Amino acid sequence: MITTQLLAFLGGQEVIILAIIIIILFGAKKIPKLARSIGQASGELKKGRLESEKELKAVTEDQSKGTNSNESNS
Repeated sequence: MITTQLLAFLGGQEVIILAIIIIILFGAKKIPKLARSIGQASGELKKGRLESEKELKAVTEDQSKGTNSNESNS
């Protein structure tokens, strides 16, 4: 999401300049390895986010079930 917002503000010249700077800093041979590691890191972040959302949903469902059973017992 952030990358799409960032790319929305960048024109053609800015992208070319960024590509040249990246090639100079990392070298042409290291760019595929860098892109692969960035992809893996973003995949791990997404996996962690989905996992935490699942846990949060399970906790809120358990709490709502607990309050419903307490109300029915009263």
